[in-house]
Amino acid sequence: MFSNILLRQPTIDDGADVFYLVQRCPPLDNNSSYCNFLQCSHFSTTSVAALQEGKLVGFISAYILPQQPDTLFVWQIAIDKSLRGQGMAPKMVKHILERPTCSDVRFIETTITPDNQSSWRVFEKLASQLESDLKHDVFLDKDQHFNGQHESEALVRIGPYR
Repeated sequence: MFSNILLRQPTIDDGADVFYLVQRCPPLDNNSSYCNFLQCSHFSTTSVAALQEGKLVGFISAYILPQQPDTLFVWQIAIDKSLRGQGMAPKMVKHILERPTCSDVRFIETTITPDNQSSWRVFEKLASQLESDLKHDVFLDKDQHFNGQHESEALVRIGPYR
C-alpha cells in the first residue's frame, strides 16, 4: 500500500515543506516556520518525514518527555489529504518507535480535542496494533487554560506496550 513512500528522519531542509504541509491539514495548529525548523533538527531522531516521489506527504513531530524517558509525546501529525484514512499515521509512529532513540519507550502520549475524530481514530488504531490500552483525561481545559478561545485538549496515553 505504501511501497512508494519513503519514511526517514527529517532534516532542517524539510522545515519549510513541513510548514506548508501543516497549513494544508486543518484543524492542525499552524506553528511558525521557525518552530518547524526546530522540529526537523532538534527533534529529528523522534520525528519522521514521509516522502512520495521526493515530495513531503507526511510529518510527525514527537519527542521523549524529559522527566519521563519511557514516554514518547506525539506533538503533531500532518498527512497529505491524498493519504488520509489509509493507516499512514500509525505506520509512521511505529517507524519512530523502532529507532534506537526509542528503545526505552513504553508509553505514547498526545493531546486531542474532543471533536477531532480523525486523530482519535489514529490513536485508537495505534493502541490496537500495539495491543495496548488507551486512556485519556482532560489536560488543558477550554476555560481554565485557553480563556474560551480553544477547545479543551485531552491527554491520551497508550501503554505500556512491548
